[in-house]
Amino acid sequence: MTDHVSVTDLFGSMVFDEATMKSKLPKETFKMMQASLHYGKRLDPQTASVVANAMKDWAIEKGATHYTHWFQPMTGITAEKHDSFISPTADGKIIMEFSGKELVRGEPDASSFPSGGLRATFEARGYTAWDPTSFAFIRDNTLYIPTAFCSYGGEALDQKTPLLRSMEVLGRQAQRILRLFGAPTDINVKTTVGPEQEYFLIDEKHYAARPDLRFCGRTLIGAKAPKGQEMDDHYFGTLKPRIKAFMAELDEELWKLGVLAKTEHNEGAPAQHELAPIFSTTNIACDHNQITMDLMQKIARRHGLVCLLHEKPFLGVNGSGKHNNWSMTTNAGQNLLEPGDTPHENAQFLLFLVAVIKAVDDYQDLLRISVASAGNDHRLGAHEAPPAIVSMFIGDELAGILDAIEAGSAYNARESEMMRIGVHVLPKFPRDTTDRNRTSPFAFTGNKFEFRSLGSSASPASVNIVINTAVAQVLGEFADVLESADNFNEALNELIRDTIRAHKRILFNGNGYDAAWIDEAKQRGLSNYRTTPEALAHYLDEKNIALFENNKVFSRTELAARKEINEENYCKVINIEARTMIDMIRREILPAAARYKTKLSETLTVTKAAAPDTDLPYEEETLALLSKYSAAAFHSLKTLEGAVDSKDKPTDTSALARFCGDIILPLMEELRCEIDAMEPLIPKSDWPYPTYGDMLFYGN
Repeated sequence: MTDHVSVTDLFGSMVFDEATMKSKLPKETFKMMQASLHYGKRLDPQTASVVANAMKDWAIEKGATHYTHWFQPMTGITAEKHDSFISPTADGKIIMEFSGKELVRGEPDASSFPSGGLRATFEARGYTAWDPTSFAFIRDNTLYIPTAFCSYGGEALDQKTPLLRSMEVLGRQAQRILRLFGAPTDINVKTTVGPEQEYFLIDEKHYAARPDLRFCGRTLIGAKAPKGQEMDDHYFGTLKPRIKAFMAELDEELWKLGVLAKTEHNEGAPAQHELAPIFSTTNIACDHNQITMDLMQKIARRHGLVCLLHEKPFLGVNGSGKHNNWSMTTNAGQNLLEPGDTPHENAQFLLFLVAVIKAVDDYQDLLRISVASAGNDHRLGAHEAPPAIVSMFIGDELAGILDAIEAGSAYNARESEMMRIGVHVLPKFPRDTTDRNRTSPFAFTGNKFEFRSLGSSASPASVNIVINTAVAQVLGEFADVLESADNFNEALNELIRDTIRAHKRILFNGNGYDAAWIDEAKQRGLSNYRTTPEALAHYLDEKNIALFENNKVFSRTELAARKEINEENYCKVINIEARTMIDMIRREILPAAARYKTKLSETLTVTKAAAPDTDLPYEEETLALLSKYSAAAFHSLKTLEGAVDSKDKPTDTSALARFCGDIILPLMEELRCEIDAMEPLIPKSDWPYPTYGDMLFYGN
């Protein structure tokens, strides 16, 4: 960081935020922008023109020469098309212009992005629409304008549009509930999110030498290193100077863009790290997470590193997730999931709590679908990643409160406990009301819910669309009951009690890795979709379509398109991985094994010829094992090639996804086992790729 610039001066310096707007916009225009930011009011064209001109002047002052509508198509990454501010004049010169129309609307080629059949090649028109609730920012001399992306017919082709829809509907339904508790009519509710981002950093030279990492983001082969994470010495360990320098630059660049980067540390696996931001409004938090992932990858290169965002880049150690910390907050600053000192007496909190419980139970399948991907399938269910079964952890105190309500008995509130560590000099402090459960997919952590199932490379928008919509649906149902009740308090108590009874099956405070939990969850009627094809098969269940259509978040057509996009993506990922694996093994690994077998054979031949009675157990045993594994690997390779190139593969997308999951992946896993058994038999100098030991334990 530049020595003379403080963090407070640096933070948001490249963002057209409220403070900047206040200094650059006329008073009335600024008031209209505030109404748009905080209450979702639509801006008229004249106001947009004033904002555009001020935004352009500010950006040019900061060195910007171009602008781009920055959007989030269904590719998993962001997209941008850059235009300069220049406009020709009659005398052959230029002026710098940026109109309200250019701010509000762009027109990328919609048919060039995944659309699930919504756009054909000959139907190319699509629109980007300015999102005034997410601040514009400057990167690399370009003004970035956050936008939504839709088709010519108005269908959502991105992640932002349905996210904004879901936030609006939840805000409306939460308002209805709060007004029943006496809140003012101008109360406004937004969801907030803090997405913790896990990632790996490896040396750039190792990445360049691994085609599987370059093409697929994960290692398709690789024997375990002598050491993994079993010593628990990496988590929160001292940062290596090289990693510390990367994190320092990342912080600086994120702070310039107004991203609330707060906590950073080594994670559980070697070479794995985490960055956690402070909460912000869900829409902005999702935009900021996209910025964070992009900057991580670019800044890593400047330090001779590569940032891996795949959910499971290395077998046998932790995968990477994106823990989605979700809550609801009013414009008065009240967190609706804050229990207070006496949660058993806090009826409003209890109502919102049971609303979330019912939402998760009713739409557990959609929550699993929202995190489904080829990469995440390798992660879920081990190494601190929750299982595919969706359940909720609420801790002993809240569980006790709900049990008492269900039974109609008094809750014996425990007195505030102090942590007593047994060392006199150490300070005493209050114990939290709940422990933490790393095996729980959906855990209450004090005043928010942490959904731990989301994969590290995914947009947080996907899960928050589902959470927002499902909770909005339940709050709407609750409001219908309470608004028509003759006696509000009686109806409220009955509603909370009945909801607990009907949905307590989703609550589980135990070990999600325990094999017995699978049987218990089945007995409770909870779903267990272990793979992406299994989960996506339920995307268009009628109850799910009804949820999104009733709340105007997705139409049936939009949902069908997203199902197809997700299935196509799954098939493409598996196909790329299989072909990469085939290429690596056929062109590099089997030839390397053959060369080393030749060396061993020549050694045996020469030695035996000179001294027939010489005992050569290493050469003989290694040659026999390599011959065995090579033959098995070649047979498995041919089988995998036959499956990948089969003319009998299904043409239906859903069937093809099942084929990839049921046939291709097991063949790849079988082949990997044979290759990984060969690796320790071949000298490092003859092995064609960097090993797990090289990649996970690189030096400074």
